[in-house]
Amino acid sequence: MKRGTVIWLKGTIFVIGIITLVVSIFFLPGLAKEAAEMNPEYAYLRFPVLVGLYATEIPFFFALYQALKLLNYIERDLAFSELAVFSLGFIKKCAFTIIILYVIGIFMLAIQNALHPGIAIIGIVIVFATLVISLFTAILQELLRSAIELKSENDLTV
Repeated sequence: MKRGTVIWLKGTIFVIGIITLVVSIFFLPGLAKEAAEMNPEYAYLRFPVLVGLYATEIPFFFALYQALKLLNYIERDLAFSELAVFSLGFIKKCAFTIIILYVIGIFMLAIQNALHPGIAIIGIVIVFATLVISLFTAILQELLRSAIELKSENDLTV
């Protein structure tokens, strides 16, 4: 992979992380406060929902870090190594964690009878997008594992 492409991908990961961090620090609390003022009957859910959203950011940032490590492996010509397989596995686990947290959150809001259809749609879209990422990562991990195995067999025959 060309050096410029790797740098561009790293920059994209940094921008995604910074935007997520800025939105979560500066905009989410204000949105939660505004939603609590507009719907006082659900004001008691303000902090649990915020905590749930912040909890999903922890595996998200871990996955971004693993993606950066994966790009570093690609830069150092270690793309076909067990380190890359481990990073992909960690990204897959982070995606499953995000899915579980969102499903629990949607379920809890539905139990409280506070699940607005717009929030449900956004939650379901996030769950399905994360599911696609986790499935893609699992497939990529298995392909990489098979390629490493073929490479090691090839190295032994030569």
